[in-house]
Amino acid sequence: MKTSEPTQTKGVQAKIRRVTKLSISEEIAQQIMDLIANGDLKAGQRLPSERELCKHFGAGRSSLREALRCLSIIGVLNARVGEGTSVASDGGKFLGKIIEWRLITEKHDIENLLEVRIGLEGVAAAEAASRATLEDVNKLQDLLAKMKKALTDEKRFTILDLDFHITLAKASRNALLIDLVSMIRSQLARGVSKVLLLPNAMPLSLREHTAIVEAVKRRNPATARDAMHAHLQAALHRYNEAAGEKLHGHEGSSAAPRKPARKIKL
Repeated sequence: MKTSEPTQTKGVQAKIRRVTKLSISEEIAQQIMDLIANGDLKAGQRLPSERELCKHFGAGRSSLREALRCLSIIGVLNARVGEGTSVASDGGKFLGKIIEWRLITEKHDIENLLEVRIGLEGVAAAEAASRATLEDVNKLQDLLAKMKKALTDEKRFTILDLDFHITLAKASRNALLIDLVSMIRSQLARGVSKVLLLPNAMPLSLREHTAIVEAVKRRNPATARDAMHAHLQAALHRYNEAAGEKLHGHEGSSAAPRKPARKIKL
């Protein structure tokens, strides 16, 4: 006996329009994105069968499969052999791909990314002060101890610096903040390593990180946010200083004067 299709699936099919554009696969992908955005397709929900989708879109199987494959690559859909295609339960991969591609193609400079960090990580630090567990605090303190031992190893310190900020973001219990901080940090890796080559940069950075952890331990969101702002403002200043020294070192007295660090008011 043939079972009837779920009411939810029939509702999705009823909202599918026959494709008419020159790029059929592109329109199919856009319609699926719209269905997800409108809540007609929900996280974890399976899509109708390929046969049904082709029928309702009025499109061939090759165009449909191209659209589904593209949406799977960027993380909107999950396609598994024997299980069909479903809406991804976690949008983090999709968000990550989009923002990472934008950062790469638009070639944002390091200074702009440092400024964006000030706002994002200030919130992360404040939230961590409110939500961090004892385990989170212990992880942060352990990272501080490792950073102290790595004060003469710029590469090791850079890795630990990255771990610190990701660990702090995770302690905020805000998934979107974690994704954004992680993506921006990955784009800043080279710039951070250059900044740490400045005299006393690593000891100063360690002291700033310590102030953030102390505020988190005291469960003081405002102080944690201010400590993070102070750290990232100092990092921005050090970056400008490093960039200025590089210009003068390569071009001598004819180099353009370096731009002073901008004070960001948040």
